[in-house]
Amino acid sequence: MEVAVIKLGVGNTASVLFALERLGARGVLTDDPAQIAGAERVILPGVGAAGHAMHKLRASGADEALRAFPRPLLGICLGQQLLYQRSEEGAAEGLGLLAGDVTALATSRELPAPHMGWSAVRAERAHPLLAGVASGDYFYFVHSYVCPVDAQTIAIANYGRSFAAVSGAGNVFGCQFHPERSGAPGARVLQNFLALPC
Repeated sequence: MEVAVIKLGVGNTASVLFALERLGARGVLTDDPAQIAGAERVILPGVGAAGHAMHKLRASGADEALRAFPRPLLGICLGQQLLYQRSEEGAAEGLGLLAGDVTALATSRELPAPHMGWSAVRAERAHPLLAGVASGDYFYFVHSYVCPVDAQTIAIANYGRSFAAVSGAGNVFGCQFHPERSGAPGARVLQNFLALPC
């Protein structure tokens, strides 16, 4: 299986590619719209600022290729946030594949930003993406912005308040955590993503 891993010039692409290789999939790092359109799956990873990432996607034409992609698409960390309509981070416009706005974490002395480390993820509803993952399993997070808890939410985590740890609608899915850095539960999420029907 060929998986297009979107090239943004920043982020966790090497660890995503290695994780796919361990699962028997071929990851291809690309921002070419034609290669994205022809892939069997797409992963949109990301670390950094939403506005900069969207600028890179628009410059390559990958934004429109992602909007038109008809098969399973997974956003990771910033990649999940880019799936939404808008982000408070620099008032950035997102891809609009999921409804809603991304907002800043509410921080305090006890809960500083970014939220960095292992947190429990609890399922809000059954979904093939979480098959074989126990509600309450721990995943690795690094983020300062969060996606809303709403009808698109598949699982939640908590850092001061609840946020969407996994979201999805149609063929589009997002994980706020890094599955490629989350041990066996993270590998299972990626394996489930690869097994989703087209």
